[in-house]
Amino acid sequence: MQGHFYILASGRHGTLYVGVTRDLIRRVHEHRTGALQGFSRRYNVHRLVHFETFAWLADAIAREKAVKHWKRDWKIRLIEENNPEWSDLAPMLGFDP
Repeated sequence: MQGHFYILASGRHGTLYVGVTRDLIRRVHEHRTGALQGFSRRYNVHRLVHFETFAWLADAIAREKAVKHWKRDWKIRLIEENNPEWSDLAPMLGFDP
């Protein structure tokens, strides 16, 4: 089953949240509407700035676990390699806020 590794940010170089899900659009919606209590809601982290899709959920989970242990600078570098403006990527997935 397919899985997605993703990074949300509160803004450019802001607070980061690293996660994994089977349904990226649903998960982004949950973060944005505050349906999920916890870190992302508390720190207003809802801008999708990076994501990777894997054929297998287990691979997405392994990627999430690895990146969670990275230094902040490495995470920022990963985001800026593909999204230097820290644009919200959710609209390119068809997400309609």
